[in-house]
Amino acid sequence: MSEVSKKSGEVTMTEFTEDGKLVRKIRSFVRREGRLTKGQELAMENNWPTMGIDFAQELINWKEVFNREAPVVLEIGFGMGASLVEMAKNAPEKNYVGIEVHSPGVGACLMAAEEAGLTNLRVMCHDGVEVFDHMIPDGSLDMVQLFFPDPWHKARHHKRRIVQPEFAQMLRKKLKIGGIFHMATDWENYAEHMVEVMNAALGYRNTATDGDYIPRPEDRPLTKFEARGHRLGHGVWDMKFERTE
Repeated sequence: MSEVSKKSGEVTMTEFTEDGKLVRKIRSFVRREGRLTKGQELAMENNWPTMGIDFAQELINWKEVFNREAPVVLEIGFGMGASLVEMAKNAPEKNYVGIEVHSPGVGACLMAAEEAGLTNLRVMCHDGVEVFDHMIPDGSLDMVQLFFPDPWHKARHHKRRIVQPEFAQMLRKKLKIGGIFHMATDWENYAEHMVEVMNAALGYRNTATDGDYIPRPEDRPLTKFEARGHRLGHGVWDMKFERTE
């Protein structure tokens, strides 16, 4: 059995066994509608039929979606999509999938993808946890990316952070053995939280060889926001955890 409760833009899914015992409780966030620019709206109309994936309670066949077999890289919460489009452009041998709840971000991503002439990118505008629960086949992803998620920096809000033990195990099921969960944040406290959660998570190995963090990989584009942060002396922490079992 499951129950869904919503308040203040949040959705909490609680699942129980038949005898009423709590199985899990995962908080995520519902789709946020926003005002699209004319360009974003046009990009959605023009490109959704070829690049958009509608939510459905059935598993995705990646080979059918991309018309080929290739490594699948999935990003959760791609914002306006600039770095996701750049990654897809720089690695045409990989298939990229982006999930974002903010429709103007999806529109902006599709604008950039159309301009770049991409054929290896697909997007979804839906809650990421529901997509993972109902649509992502187990063991089908080569990499999951989570870049600069909301840090919920106040201590009383830390429970809202997306990286939690249940989330780590949800992703692990969907990664291939040897698949990578790549995280990045510009909040040191959140980086410490991520490492703490992931080091304790069953079936993962931290790929860092010097401490808990890795240098920014060349395939993760440097955003304008991040570059400005570097100039101001702000840090950014990258972490990669490999599924081992």
